Order: sequence, then C-alpha cells, then structure tokens
Amino acid sequence: MFITGYSVAAGATGRLLFGYDSFGNVCGKKNSPVEGAPLSGQDMTQKKHVFFMNSCNLEVKDVRLNSTVLCVSRCPEEQLSTLEEVQLFADNNGSFLCVYSLNSINYTQNPNAYSLCPRLPVPPSKSFPLFNRCIPQTPECYSLFASVLINDVDILHRILSGIMSGRDIILGLCIFALALSLGMIVTFRFITTLLVHIFIALIISGLLFVCGVLWWLYYDYTHDLSIELDTERENLKCLLGFAILSTVITAVLLGLIFVLRKRIKLTVELFQVINKAISNSPFLLLQPLWTFAILIFFWVFWVAVLLSLGTAGAARVIEGGQVEYQPLVGIRYMWWYHLIGLIWTSEFILACQQMTVAGALVTCYFNRNKNDPPDRPILWSLSILFCYHQGTAIKGSFLITLMRIPRTILMYISNALKGKQHGVWSRCVFRCCFCCFWCLDKWLRQFNQDAYPATAINGTDFCTSAQDALKLLSKNSSHFTSVNCFGDFIIFLGKVLVVCFTVFGGLMAFNYNRALQVWVIPLLLVTFFAYLVAHSFLSVFETVLDALFLCFAVDLETNDGSSEKPYFMDQEFLSFVKRINRINAVRAQGAERSLRNEEGMELQPVV
Repeated sequence: MFITGYSVAAGATGRLLFGYDSFGNVCGKKNSPVEGAPLSGQDMTQKKHVFFMNSCNLEVKDVRLNSTVLCVSRCPEEQLSTLEEVQLFADNNGSFLCVYSLNSINYTQNPNAYSLCPRLPVPPSKSFPLFNRCIPQTPECYSLFASVLINDVDILHRILSGIMSGRDIILGLCIFALALSLGMIVTFRFITTLLVHIFIALIISGLLFVCGVLWWLYYDYTHDLSIELDTERENLKCLLGFAILSTVITAVLLGLIFVLRKRIKLTVELFQVINKAISNSPFLLLQPLWTFAILIFFWVFWVAVLLSLGTAGAARVIEGGQVEYQPLVGIRYMWWYHLIGLIWTSEFILACQQMTVAGALVTCYFNRNKNDPPDRPILWSLSILFCYHQGTAIKGSFLITLMRIPRTILMYISNALKGKQHGVWSRCVFRCCFCCFWCLDKWLRQFNQDAYPATAINGTDFCTSAQDALKLLSKNSSHFTSVNCFGDFIIFLGKVLVVCFTVFGGLMAFNYNRALQVWVIPLLLVTFFAYLVAHSFLSVFETVLDALFLCFAVDLETNDGSSEKPYFMDQEFLSFVKRINRINAVRAQGAERSLRNEEGMELQPVV
C-alpha cells in the first residue's frame, strides 16, 4: 500500500493512462507550459490518442526513443504512403500527424516536411482501448513497437512477432485448455474403474503421440533443404530441446504408471470418498474460478503500479524543445520491493483458497449428523479465515516468498552472466542452487498444505498447527501414505493430460506457419497457461485429499470407535481405511515370510 500511495503521489498517473507527447503535453487534457519548451502547454482535449511518427523503426538511444510522439485526434486505420495522403487524412479527419508547428497546408510544400512528418509509409494502426496508443497492426511493426517500449528489442521482437501473428491460435488453444480442465473436473467428480482405465490409456497415447510428433517435426526440419531463415533455425533448436525433454518425461511417467498400475481399484475408491466429501459443499469446485479472477485483478493492479512508478520523474527540456522526465532517485529499489510484494501477495491469495477449502471440509467432516450437513460451510470457513487466521496464511505465504527471493536473484544473476564466459563450476553451482531451492519450495508447499487443515481443526497458530500436523501424519503414515501418493499422482496425470492435448493441438496449428515466425515461443506460452489452468482447477482435489487424511488422523487420535467415542468418519471411509490396513498387513506378512525364508535357508540332504 505504501508503494501504491507513493506511485500515485510521485508518479504521473495521467501520463501513464492518457499518454503524452514529446513536448510534455498529456493527451486528452489541458496542459501547463514547461519553461524552455515552446510547444508545451497546449490544449489537447480533443487529441486523445498517442501517435509515434516512426512506429515501425523505433530504437532506444541513450534511454530515449528515437521517434517523435504526438497527440492526435484519430489513428490512421489505413496505410498512408505519400505526404499527399497524410495531408488528405488531416483535412478529412482533423487529425494532424506532423509536428504541431507545421500547418497541414504546408505538408507537401515545406522542404523540411519529411523530417517534421511521420516516416513513410505510415502503417495502419488502431487505438489501444485502455492507454489510447496508436498500435501498428502489421505483425512486424507491432512486434518491434511493443518490444522497444519495454526495452528488450532483440529478444522480444521475435517473441511478440510470433504471438501477434498467431494470436487467434493462442486464444483458441487457451480456451481449449480451459475446456479440458473442466472436463477433468467432471471426470474426477464421477470417476469409475472404467474411466480410470480410459484416462490412463489417453495419457499414455497422448504422451507417446506428442513425443512422436516432436521427433517427426525435428526430422522434417533437418531434411528440409529450403531451411534458410533464422526463425526456422531457432524453431529447429527449440524442437530438439522439446523432443528430448518430452522423451525423458514420457519415459519417467510410463515407468511410474507401470509400477503403480495395481493400485487403480484403490484409487477409484479413494476418489469416491473425496467426491462424497465434496458433495457436502459442491461449490468448492468453483473456488479456483474466484481465486483465478482475484489473481488476475491483482496482477493487473501490480503492473499498473509498476508502470506508474516508471513514470515518476521531473521534467527536463532537451534539444529541439522536447521534454523528457528523469526518474527519481531510489525508484529502482522500490521496484525490487514491489516484486517481493507480487510474490508474497500472490502466495497469500493461494493460501487463502487452501484455508477456505480446508475449513469447509473440516466443518463437514466433524459433523455428527451426516444426513444434515452444515449450512454454507464455505462462507463459514471464509468468515473464520478473515476473523482469526489471516496471520496463518501470511506466515505460510511468507515462507514460500523467502524461497522465491533467492531463486529470483539467482535467475537475475544467471541472465546477467549469460553470454559472458564463465567456467563449468559456476554453471554447476547455479544449477545445484536452483535444484535445492526448487526442492525446498516443493517441501514448504506440502508443509503449508498440512498446516492449514490443522489450523482449521484446532484453531491454533501456524507454527503449532504445522508441528501437530507433522506429528499426526508421521504417526499414522502407515495407514494411507502409499494411497495418498498415488492419488496425488493421478491428479498430476490429469494436469499432464490437459497439457499433452493442448500441445498437440498447438503443434498441428503452428506447424502450418513454420517459416513466418518463431512459433515455439507462443507454444511454450500456451503450454504454461494450460498447466496453470489445470493446476488451478485440480488443486482443489489435492487440498481435499490432504485435508481429509489429516482429519482422519485427528479422528483416529481422539476417538476409538466405541459408543462413547464414535468416529466422525462415515462407514464408507471407515471401510476404505480398513481395506487399506488389510492390504498393508498382508504385504508386511509376505515381506516378513520371505525374509525368514532367506535367513533360514540351508542345504538339505538329498533323499
């Protein structure tokens, strides 16, 4: 909130939202003159759009754009190839695309018109709905225009060019991933043994198919004699990396599926128990939608504050009567603090979702009358969260943030050193650090996911809840550890299925436009979005699974099943637990018998 208040007070929100020209005038407003800038202080009430005179050839020189920026009343929606067309556009629309000091009558007569008017041809452009910038509509101009504005010409030029040329395909694939995620929720909600077999068959075929298509595309690229463009060579390198990575992932997942194939029936029973718990509050499945909407709103707000910080500065007149704004001292340090706020607040929002789901499940589980479930358990859980347990969510999210900050710093240092010569040992150290922080991050997430249900059960603080949860789960791990792990594995396979079919659709769609742009980057973007959406929706089942087994451990610890202390769990869950115990007992006896046979083995006389 401090950073937001500072950005509003010291930043230039008007310049951010409405845009400004090269002479210090904010578009769409009356302006005060800047001393030493003769073209400043103009009334731009009718000129609400920002126009770049050299939008297709933008460059950054000495941290400044090489293009003059003007406020115009309308963006040119068609290409203007000559000064006569620019003059005709100004006369018909009242939108003057040359410097203010040049009258439209002199567009074709003034000998300096070519330096005072936009570079020809002027590409067709449309006004961006929020910031009123005239954005070029041709893919090449758009990619260069956008990449220069965020100061990364070399990298983002190709990326944004590919995204711009395939934006319709990207949007369609994102919608397809969302539909697949909803389909996975329905599958897990009404799961049966047949559905699990079909589900695993689809995953195996999807993994093999995507892996085969990637290697086929790589083979096709390497034997294409017409491959001369740089974009094609970059596609070839990325395809090889994707093909190797997909092969490794496919081999690992197929091995795990083969090893765990005998637990399918137990998994079906497990998901039936989870679905029965969810049926008491079916709106739990809609929690990811609200969380996703809140995260999108927060990310947009965060970016707006970041951009407002970037516009904070004092006006300074430079050559040609133009005005630039010098950033204030200390802004860069605020950017780093703002980044920490992004990570911490995002993790806090996700922690609130986990607390809400866990609280609703705990309320339904510890209800003696199973035929009369509690009213509005989700609203009750939310009220308890905001009244008593925000500190728990803040502490849990802060632990994740502590792990994310070193990873972010290491990533920044690695990118800064990229391209410079450094030894094998330094690269090895970086990779080991990345691996360690990744493992710690995963362990802390599971640590938090166990602590939140314990908080909902006992009403204790974060540290006490985490300690109690670890003791209970370690004491009762023999009951459900293997089945719990396999349940998490099946949920992970659901995410893999969504990603596989989305990637396959992207491969087929982008391959038809292989020579135009680097389509591997947009495909990677679609893959990330598909996994994010699948994780957002299917994480509800993970939270319910972990919370359900923690409730079972507490129930087992405090009750004995007698008439004086009956279990809170229903008969279906109790029979499921007994069946797991019998299976574990049989396996333990078999292992013990085989061990005895090995120890007592000796030579016997031949009769």
